[in-house]
Amino acid sequence: HLDQPAFGMACRRPNGVKDNSVAMHASDPAQSHHAQHSYEFGGPIGAACIMLSLPLVVVGLYFGCGAHNCITLGENAAESVLQAMAVVGSQPLWSWHASAVVTGWVLLQAALYVLLPGRVVQGVKLRDGTRLQYPMNGHLAFWLSLVGALLLQLFGGSLGYLYEYYLQLAVASIALSLLISVWSYAISFSNNCALAEGGATGNVVYDFFIGRALNPRVGTLDFKVCCELRPGLIGWMLLNMGMAVKQREMHSSVSWPMACVNAFQALYVWDALYFEQAILTTMDITTDGFGFMLAFGDLTWVPFTYSLQARILVDFDPQLSSLSVVAIALLNVVGYVIFRASNLQKDTFRRDPSDAAVAHLKFLKTARGTNLLVSGWWGVARKINYTGDWIMGLAWSLTCGAISPIAYFYPIYFAVLLIHRASRDNYFCALKYGEDWNRYKAAVPYVFIPRVI
Repeated sequence: HLDQPAFGMACRRPNGVKDNSVAMHASDPAQSHHAQHSYEFGGPIGAACIMLSLPLVVVGLYFGCGAHNCITLGENAAESVLQAMAVVGSQPLWSWHASAVVTGWVLLQAALYVLLPGRVVQGVKLRDGTRLQYPMNGHLAFWLSLVGALLLQLFGGSLGYLYEYYLQLAVASIALSLLISVWSYAISFSNNCALAEGGATGNVVYDFFIGRALNPRVGTLDFKVCCELRPGLIGWMLLNMGMAVKQREMHSSVSWPMACVNAFQALYVWDALYFEQAILTTMDITTDGFGFMLAFGDLTWVPFTYSLQARILVDFDPQLSSLSVVAIALLNVVGYVIFRASNLQKDTFRRDPSDAAVAHLKFLKTARGTNLLVSGWWGVARKINYTGDWIMGLAWSLTCGAISPIAYFYPIYFAVLLIHRASRDNYFCALKYGEDWNRYKAAVPYVFIPRVI
């Protein structure tokens, strides 16, 4: 849908602006009753299980496939699993040097967010009618980070460090994500901090996970927006570069699969930073609080699970033919075209429906006064951008051929994530638009793939 719900206010508000969300949750029985029945992710028990299990998944993927061993399918599958389990604990999990690298990297990206020049734009309208301001300098931060990494490599450093200390960097990132989550939860109890509507249920475990503070800020630094695209996404690209450097150091060349996965994913990261303003209308920014879910997802899950294919390719050759590499590249192009064209159409329509590029599109006028596209890309399927996104993810994993099922963790996980996201959107939009949402679904009946699903 084209008009994401916008709830709550930032932790830093103009003088005189009052926020009564704490009082509502604390004293209004109706609000408390609603909160008890609006849990997501399995409620407090589900939130606790997710917070305990996801860090284990990140570490488990490392031991599941690497230089030591790789889980495979077939008659040797059981033996490969036992071998992977045997090496758990064979490497130190903690390194103070790696923790300093991770912390320094996040601080650097925070400094670039605050200090770099760039357009300052307003976010969506908040409940009090005001709008927060955000600097659009992520694209510049992307290029400066890339140039800085290349200079480091040219003048005596080695990005191969990222491969050698991959596990310790991941564990340090887990620890930092947890610390930031604790800080965000603590600051949410300050008098001038607005709460995310779904994160103020009163249950400590659930609120800590889903995020209680809506937009925690220190000065002009918006932690949620900064973490959403900067340290994790750019860090993912640099991790990939480190894997390519290590492969060259070990084998004297960079393979075509490694070059492809670096190029595909660098394009994806660049795209996100080039079109960073689009993030301001997503549910992550407008609705969700900044808790463990987003902090861990942005700073740990993205860089250390999305770089999985590049890390595997350092030690294993998928033996892909030239034709296979070309086919995989074309598949990625198809996914990117669907992803970018659909998102660009949506964003253009949202900013200016009279723009010549979208003026011809049909839309459904809702009782709220907003418009929902029912033609163009968005007449094909309600989440057509998700489809393109998933196709790209499949292409990334295909660069690993049949090395290991571990290499296909991303498209499997991502399919589950996108289905869940679509379900969340459907729920919130049904509440927001009422009967208009049913009319919209009748006009655009398919979610991901026309005539299929």
